[in-house]
Amino acid sequence: MSSFPVLNVGFSNVVFKDKLLAILNAESAGAKRLRIEAKDNLRLVDATQGRKTRSVLVLESGHIVLSAIRPDSLTRRLEQLDNNIGIEDENEE
Repeated sequence: MSSFPVLNVGFSNVVFKDKLLAILNAESAGAKRLRIEAKDNLRLVDATQGRKTRSVLVLESGHIVLSAIRPDSLTRRLEQLDNNIGIEDENEE
């Protein structure tokens, strides 16, 4: 377990927990609009390693992070302080 205040968003990519505003389902209309706007404004960070985007994370800086991990799995990691960084569990993708 990591002692740093970070959230593992997949494939050894992390975001600081205190900078995280929201975790959205990638299929929602709002998340799709945020994704397009962030790409146009060069604020999009793709942490999916080429896999399907399942979560969209909104940071307080205005950056948008795309993750291949489901929103419920990321929320569980936040709640349980489970931040193992390494090979991703096939069930979470």
